[in-house]
Amino acid sequence: MIKLILGAIAGGIAQFLVGFIFWGTPLSRLAFSTAGEAENAAVQASLAQNLTVTGTGTYVVPWPDTAQGTTLFGQGPVATIHFNTGGFPAFDSGALVSGLILSIITAGLIGLALWGVAGRVTTLVERMKLVVLFSLAAVLYLHIGQPIFNHYGWGYFIYMGLSDLFGLVVAGLVIARWFLPKPAA
Repeated sequence: MIKLILGAIAGGIAQFLVGFIFWGTPLSRLAFSTAGEAENAAVQASLAQNLTVTGTGTYVVPWPDTAQGTTLFGQGPVATIHFNTGGFPAFDSGALVSGLILSIITAGLIGLALWGVAGRVTTLVERMKLVVLFSLAAVLYLHIGQPIFNHYGWGYFIYMGLSDLFGLVVAGLVIARWFLPKPAA
């Protein structure tokens, strides 16, 4: 079990580093559409005027559960807004610590799954096939499903999906390669 905990830590760090490459470098700019300074200021002012009363949360705009909302939703534009009333640092070191902990927990769950089949799935190739297929299934449904179900642009979700796919696969590779029990002879 100590080996599995060490594998979770090593896999989590590897996953975290992949995430940093995708999101902590200028490469992350590939994921986002941008607006100019004036447009950003206007949208931020509108958010501050219209959403601060209800507070931090995720909003669908327009809300489609009324007759008027349904009409407005059909006409567009529409948005899902992840909103924080107070703001936070653009590069929040506290989020990095929490993210590393999340990566270690995620790698630990991957490790537990691999540990559970280690006696039956004995080669690195077989183990990695499981990691890749389960990671791909999760990413397809959770990330690529967003533009399918919500009609948003594909770029951000493909980028996020690739970053998560690579991170999960790398965490699984580290664990499968160095931290699982060796098959019995």
